[in-house]
Order: sequence, then structure tokens, then C-alpha cells
Amino acid sequence: MAVLFGLSACGTAGPAQPAAAPSSPPSSTEVGCPGPPQLASPPKRVVTMDGGAAAILERLGAADKIVGTAAPDFFKAFTGDELVKLSAIPVLDKGQGNAEAVIAAKPDLVVGISSFSFGGFDGTPSVDQLAKAGAKSLVACDTAKGAAVKDLSATTTFIQQAAKLFGVEQRGAELVAQITASVDKARSTSGKRVLALSTPPAAGQPVRAQGGTGLANGVITLAGGQNITEDATQDFASLSAEEVVKRDPQAIVVISGFAPGSDDGLLNAIRSSPVLAGTTAVKENRFAVVPQSILLSPSVLNGDAVAKIAEALHK
Repeated sequence: MAVLFGLSACGTAGPAQPAAAPSSPPSSTEVGCPGPPQLASPPKRVVTMDGGAAAILERLGAADKIVGTAAPDFFKAFTGDELVKLSAIPVLDKGQGNAEAVIAAKPDLVVGISSFSFGGFDGTPSVDQLAKAGAKSLVACDTAKGAAVKDLSATTTFIQQAAKLFGVEQRGAELVAQITASVDKARSTSGKRVLALSTPPAAGQPVRAQGGTGLANGVITLAGGQNITEDATQDFASLSAEEVVKRDPQAIVVISGFAPGSDDGLLNAIRSSPVLAGTTAVKENRFAVVPQSILLSPSVLNGDAVAKIAEALHK
């Protein structure tokens, strides 16, 4: 759901076409996306498959139950005391979460904000593998079922599920209210057309962008934008250069956190792409740089992503 793969597909005119990853990543169903587990008592040893899940548990007051996390790069979006607290969580794997390391931590619950963290990435443990090791799994699963995402229900549902498992439903409700308030404060109705992409378009290659069923579409919608590839009924879409010009995005969301270089370098590369030169977004210099960790996945900072985009739309 919230994880971006390297995509390749031939762009075509007309409706945005879903793009397929070269390694043919499994679907959420193939990876395994179970409902929330049933526990006799709140978990005592928790592994988070990413820093985003760890941050949610920290806000719920359950950070002391986390015995380790993978993908700590998600912490980069945080600041101040919260970053200090998150940085104190032991790191089992700087990557996506090696199955051996996760199981060796002897968790009774493994939590992740993407189904791909449970067998979808090479080396990560499947839900069945974790069950055989005595661990339950709480996975943030796709809720769109082929429909365009218009809100943050994936985030709020996941928070409520986690809060129930830890017996802190009130804290969960308060966290949902905080995120909702931050979104309401930033919410816009600008209606500007938006293109969201993480790499500069290459000449002669399709433009790879966020489709309609991912959380990014919900964030863009709440910010007041209209995703030009919302008609792609998958998380990712591919458009020909000609179709991008035809749809003419008025703003571009630059998704950072994948490329090894700086955010400024990525922004400049996308801004200077000849493929995008004729768009209103480039002509009017309307860009928003948003970390993938708070745009593509359930996060306590999803409201910040809405605010960043809404601000750019009003330029």
C-alpha cells in the first residue's frame, strides 16, 4: 500500500495506466493482510517493522513495549523530544526487517504500516512465519478495494486497532482527534491539479506517479488538490509525456526519501525535467516536497503532509 517500488510500464494516452514493478511484487492478498489479531492480554514484547509504526505506538504510550524496530529512516520526519524518544528504540535492522532478526527478538506482536513488510520485501517474515514463531501480526492493510482514496481512514483505523490491542482506546481516540484536527486546520478546496512523483521523468520513458488507491491520493484530496492520475485504480500509475502535458498539473508533489541525494537535488532535478517544462506547475514554480514516510503510509504526521501540500496549492 504505502511502499513505492521501482516501476516500469509503457505510458499511453487516455486514462492513467497502472504500472508494474519489474520484480512483480506480490499483491496485498498474496503477501497476507490479516485482520487485527485477538490477544488474551496486551502484548509485552513488540517489534515494529518500520519507524512509522513505532511512532504510532509511542504516541499511544506503548513505546516501552517495543523491543526493536526496522526501517528507522522513518524517524527522520520527526523533531525535538519525539525524535529523541524514537531514536532510543533499539534498531534490529536498518533495512526492511530481516526475518531472522525479527524472530530472534522473540516478539509476541509484530506491527507494520505496510503489508509488504510481511513477506513482500525480500527477507521479511510472512504472517504465517511469525505465527509459527509465536508472534501475532498487526498490519495496516489496504482499505480502498479499487476505489480512489479520499481520506485518512487507513491511518485512523490502524491507530484504533493498535489502541485496542494495548487496551488504550481512549489514547487512540485522542490521537485520532489530534490528527483530524491538524487535517481540518490545513484542509483546502483549491481544486488545483496535482502530479505526485518521486523521480525525475526521463526522456522517452513513462512518467511514474501516484495513482488513486494509495494513501497519497487521500492526502492530496484533503489538501484541496486533484490528483491527475486518480483514475488509475492502483497505488501507482504511468503516463506518457504527452498525457502529462495534456492533463497539465498545476502543482507537483515531490516525494522524498527514496533517492540517496538531498531533497533540494531531487526537487531541482524534477523542476528542470524537459518532460515537465510545459506544465503550469513548472511555469508557476508550484512544488511541495513531502517525505514518503508521511505521505504514502499511515503516520501520526499525515496531517503535516496535508499542510505541506495545501500550502503549495495556495502559492
